[in-house]
Amino acid sequence: MSDCIFCNIVKGNVPSQIEFEDDKIMVFKDINPQAPVHLLLIPKKHFDSLLEVDSEDSDIIGHIYMVAKKIAEQQGFNKDGFRIVMNCGRDGGQTVQHIHFHLLAGRNLQWPPG
Repeated sequence: MSDCIFCNIVKGNVPSQIEFEDDKIMVFKDINPQAPVHLLLIPKKHFDSLLEVDSEDSDIIGHIYMVAKKIAEQQGFNKDGFRIVMNCGRDGGQTVQHIHFHLLAGRNLQWPPG
């Protein structure tokens, strides 16, 4: 999608603070952080939301979680804990129509979140 901000980040057309990248996903700092650590984990392939991911592409979801685990261990917040959030659709709070996961850490995260 040419007008998708996350697709443009993947293409290098929009600058971002990349924390991790491989052939399937990219991880970068959120520009409006809600915690001391606030990273976005996105697949490089465009999906509007989780509702577009089918069985052929479902491995990407597991890969995102494994990378989140690796980042938590590398950055040392695995011991105190963290939160992974994925919003789906308007009522779910999704504001960018490209599936993405928020990785939040570095403070006590309260519940309920919204």
